[in-house]
Amino acid sequence: MNIQQQSFARRGFLRGALAAAVLVPLAGSMASCAADGGGGTAGPTGTVSDTNPFGMADKSTVDAVIFKGGYGIDYVDFAGKAFENAHSGSTAKISPSTDIAQELQPRFVGGNPPDLIDNSGAKAIGFSTILAQLEDLTSVVNAKNLEGKVIKDTLYGGVLAPGTFEGKLAAMNYVLTVYAMWYSDALLKDNGWTVPKTWDELYVLGEQAKAKGKYLFVWGKEAATYYQEMAIASAIKEGGQDVRLGLENLKADCWSHPALQSVFTALEKIIKAGYFKPGGSGTQFTAAQAQWSNAQEALFYPSGSWIENEMKDQTKSGFQMTGAPVPSVTTSSKLPYASLHSAAGEPFVVPSQGKNVPGGKELLRVMLSKDAATNFAKTKLAPTIVKDTVPADGFGSTALVSQTKLLSDAGDNIYTWNFIDLYGTNKDQLVVWNTFLDGKSDVATLTSNLQEITDKIRNDSSVKKIEVK
Repeated sequence: MNIQQQSFARRGFLRGALAAAVLVPLAGSMASCAADGGGGTAGPTGTVSDTNPFGMADKSTVDAVIFKGGYGIDYVDFAGKAFENAHSGSTAKISPSTDIAQELQPRFVGGNPPDLIDNSGAKAIGFSTILAQLEDLTSVVNAKNLEGKVIKDTLYGGVLAPGTFEGKLAAMNYVLTVYAMWYSDALLKDNGWTVPKTWDELYVLGEQAKAKGKYLFVWGKEAATYYQEMAIASAIKEGGQDVRLGLENLKADCWSHPALQSVFTALEKIIKAGYFKPGGSGTQFTAAQAQWSNAQEALFYPSGSWIENEMKDQTKSGFQMTGAPVPSVTTSSKLPYASLHSAAGEPFVVPSQGKNVPGGKELLRVMLSKDAATNFAKTKLAPTIVKDTVPADGFGSTALVSQTKLLSDAGDNIYTWNFIDLYGTNKDQLVVWNTFLDGKSDVATLTSNLQEITDKIRNDSSVKKIEVK
């Protein structure tokens, strides 16, 4: 299964940079952009060659506007210098923006948008409003990178799907986030423990951890739904894509799917056994995370790959943060244990009316080459969609090493979902999950409450629904 459409509005290091690649297509309040007036040409303006596959004119300028969030813009500056070195006399003008929609929508209306845009952040432009005005980037992924390899052959499986709308590759999502069950490799090795692959194995380890005065899990009130993410990921692994599609399409009784019920029951067993550190519903989430990463009161924590950077100042020396796939329910799950919840974000687009469309594509081609992608991974400690850019030592980050391994082991068995961000359900679901993790509700109540949230959206005629296939 390939990556499906997903958006992000996450905290910490990844929060700004991975926000809203697909959530904003529903932004009906944003006016449509006019398609007439001004602009440039999408065709070649120079000689087409292996080193200039889009026919960019000699000594031209590329106008790029980059969202300045958690990643900054220096990684595009790096690519810009490589672009200038590859094309003597040409210039890459890299400009920051913290409000893409406000700053660039007037340029779309005026017919003079930039040549390359990082359409990211909470205030990104809704793709539905500009889709017709964006280049199809298939030519970019079919081109060779600076190292002479066809770009599409260098990318992780499924990463083009989040930027594909109605069959058109309108956006290139540059960064990957990996969801996993994170742990201290040093702590597990010191105690002779191995990472459990099933919920039953996890429960047994909980008994052993308790004997050493440790819990399996902690949680914080603002991040209780991290366990919802873990549950959904595990249930999709067990029950296949029917689980995901039921949730995505707001089906009646979707939370009652047998695979989800099996995961909920396994979680309830762990909660009742006292393997969750009590009091999470009254604990601020980073304080709870520090109980895991610094005090090492618990063995595991489910999160996206932003967790290393988010807790870098509150992680015990020698912790060796490492990620593992979430547990399967059984050893005969429909998807293999190595299957992974991961999603691509940070969407780059090339407007068709830019003055230098070939130049916008060329700068993006440089960004997708090995040097630029490696620089991003090294300086941001996060992988891009380009494979084989993280060395064996992960630039000193065990978490980055494990992300690369997780992605490699998963192969094409990567999946994601969008309904939570798309319909804004997390706020209500937090209440439900805090209550469940507190041990104050059972599986039946958890299921009923989650279904009630889903049914409310499905029955609300004012909410535009997106069918996912």
